[in-house]
Amino acid sequence: MKYAYVAVEKIEVERANVIKDELVEKDNHFLAVYIEAKNSCLVLLSEREDKMGTLAIAVPNPKDMLGPVSSSILVGDRNVISSRLFAEHVAAKKHKIALVSVYLERLTEVQAQAYFMQLLEKVLNAERKAEPEKSPEEI
Repeated sequence: MKYAYVAVEKIEVERANVIKDELVEKDNHFLAVYIEAKNSCLVLLSEREDKMGTLAIAVPNPKDMLGPVSSSILVGDRNVISSRLFAEHVAAKKHKIALVSVYLERLTEVQAQAYFMQLLEKVLNAERKAEPEKSPEEI
């Protein structure tokens, strides 16, 4: 019986980056969960607790084409303007597919937009956290 030996090369796969942040302003608590993968970004923007809200998707144009980002609402009907606005902003800034959810309980879109934009900029500009080194036993 003949055995074939195959060289195994360890390939490091970059995992998704997850960033959570919050902003407290005038007794209002705003939250953001940002997940960035290689080809896409998911952002949950919410008031008081992490919840899924109106969900928009935005797709950037290929780099060789000019024109605006295209977007659409996937689910929900309450905060459609903010959801699309933020999804288009993320897609244009990151050059990736962007999914953005906006959930509000007490405030209106207009009241929350400036706070969500401030929070969104914080999570978009946050440095990627280094993943802890794995011991040889974990590999």
